[in-house]
Amino acid sequence: MSYQEAIDEVYEMIKNLPKEGQVANYIPELAKVNQDIFAVHLLTVEGDNYHLGENEHIFSVQSIVKVLTLTLALEFEKDKLWDRVNMEPSGNPFNSVVQLEYENGIPRNPFINAGAIVVCDILLDHLKDPAENFLGFVRRLTNNPKVSYNKRISESEKANGFRNYALAHFMKAQHNIKHKIDDVMDFYFAICSLELSCRDACHAFILFANRGKLLTGERVITVSQSKRINAIMQTCGFYDQAGLFSYKIGLPGKSGVGGGIVAVHPGNYVITVYSPRLNNKGNSVLGMKFLEEFTTITEVSIF
Repeated sequence: MSYQEAIDEVYEMIKNLPKEGQVANYIPELAKVNQDIFAVHLLTVEGDNYHLGENEHIFSVQSIVKVLTLTLALEFEKDKLWDRVNMEPSGNPFNSVVQLEYENGIPRNPFINAGAIVVCDILLDHLKDPAENFLGFVRRLTNNPKVSYNKRISESEKANGFRNYALAHFMKAQHNIKHKIDDVMDFYFAICSLELSCRDACHAFILFANRGKLLTGERVITVSQSKRINAIMQTCGFYDQAGLFSYKIGLPGKSGVGGGIVAVHPGNYVITVYSPRLNNKGNSVLGMKFLEEFTTITEVSIF
């Protein structure tokens, strides 16, 4: 069975399922999205593309972007980065204040909100114009000069980001945020508002399937870094549902409350699914179901 046949067959299986979940309405701009859009794009390491639905529709990637900020920060900091953020599953909600407090301001991993805020703080050490420089990095990965932020979404998150500010202030008190809170948080809200299509997301993540290289052959990270980032996606990429994702899908990946999920099969492909209705853990309901059935029907996972 080809990838396209598998995508088509799985969609036929799930398309009439009851509509469950809600959009991330705690971010007012995300509450406005079309809840019924569904899209899939798969990109192989050979450069073959397979897709279904509105795969060119752009959406706010939210926490998916945290894999890319980590990638860039590792390029600058190497293993020094792990002095300020751990690499363990959280087992708690992605915006937990309690966990951060009893762990003395060291976030459990770079994909929960506190960890991503620390990574943003680190990037401010190295980037002259953080938001623009990071955007340039993503455009390079996607080979799409039109990739951009959504200012309405970033401003909406900033206006309602009290809990994220609390995380940042607590870490500042614990000396794990070095820059001005407003500078760090403006950068954080900007990166979370990044918009990609399913196609763009696959191109941005292909280096994790292709041993650290883009399809052009350009090396972005080392083979070892690719392996380690995949490992963190496997164990930490789905908030406090990471174990369930590993159990049902069996691929490294990252979700975002914008409704996207990117999953990686190292050595083979990247697949991105977009469906904005979320479960109570912040993961796309149909995205999770689609990927579960896809890896079942293709009988291909990392296990």
